[in-house]
Amino acid sequence: MAGTSTSSHVFDINPYEDHPNLTPLEADVLWEYAKLNQHIKDLIAQTRALSDTPDETMLKRLRVLERKMGLVLTLFKASVWGVVNEQTFSAYPQDGSAGDTTITR
Repeated sequence: MAGTSTSSHVFDINPYEDHPNLTPLEADVLWEYAKLNQHIKDLIAQTRALSDTPDETMLKRLRVLERKMGLVLTLFKASVWGVVNEQTFSAYPQDGSAGDTTITR
C-alpha cells in the first residue's frame, strides 16, 4: 500500500488507517515507518545529486587553497635549505684550523 503512494501523500494521509487487519496503533506505527522510509529515500536522492555534480564554488576555493599551499611549501623548503646551508658554513671555519679533526701521530 505504501509503495503505491507518492512522497507527499505519505506525509499527509495514513495509507494504513483503514486496513481491516491492523489496530489503530499498528497503523500509526506503520505510517511512521513509511514516513521515515520516505525521508531516507529523499536523503539518498539528495546525496546522489550532490555526489554526481561537484560543487563548483567549493572546487574554486580548493584550487586557490592548493596554490597557496604550494607556495607555502616552496617557501618552507627554501627557508630550510637556507638554515641547512648556514649551519654547514658555520661548522667549517674559514681559517681551517678549528674544524680539522684529523688524527696525526
